[in-house]
Amino acid sequence: MIYEFKGHKPVINECSFVHPLATVTGHVIIGKDCYIGPGAAIRGDWGKIIIEDGCNVQENCTIHMFPGVTVILQAGAHIAHGAIIHGASIGKNCLIGMNAVIMDNVMLGDECIVGALSFLKADEVFENRSLIVGNPAKKIKEVTDDMMRWKKSGTSLYQQLPKDIHESWKVCEPLRTIPENIRQQLSNYKTWNESK
Repeated sequence: MIYEFKGHKPVINECSFVHPLATVTGHVIIGKDCYIGPGAAIRGDWGKIIIEDGCNVQENCTIHMFPGVTVILQAGAHIAHGAIIHGASIGKNCLIGMNAVIMDNVMLGDECIVGALSFLKADEVFENRSLIVGNPAKKIKEVTDDMMRWKKSGTSLYQQLPKDIHESWKVCEPLRTIPENIRQQLSNYKTWNESK
């Protein structure tokens, strides 16, 4: 659902996809080729949220802030299932792992990777290409070129997903048995690694 708040209407590029079970409120700008999954709450009531081109905010993520703060997800940011971004700035091509929590005024440089379940305390700053894990989180090493290639491959799937959804997504009734032709298709389905 998309909601106006105090005169602010979200701006969402038509090339992006916001699931009907996501909630986008107020002063929010979503660029092109973004995917916003079901259960995501993007609440720009007390401040502004900018989600640049090619980002994804997956299922059950929360993005919010204290009053007067702007949250920014720079181009290609990848926010995995259940993560919370509260008043932080996420650099280009960052990956935030599942159920990670990024607190107020955290500044992540470009191409950082934050491990699943990590907790980044308020006001921390991490340089480009930091691999960050733990609770409280700390940088443990540099993100390698191989790690970044892997990240970009995953993100590219989400950048293609809005187009695929716009072309083929529709409400349907479920099948009650698996037809033989479907059973054969499932056995031939390529995994993510095989499709690269």
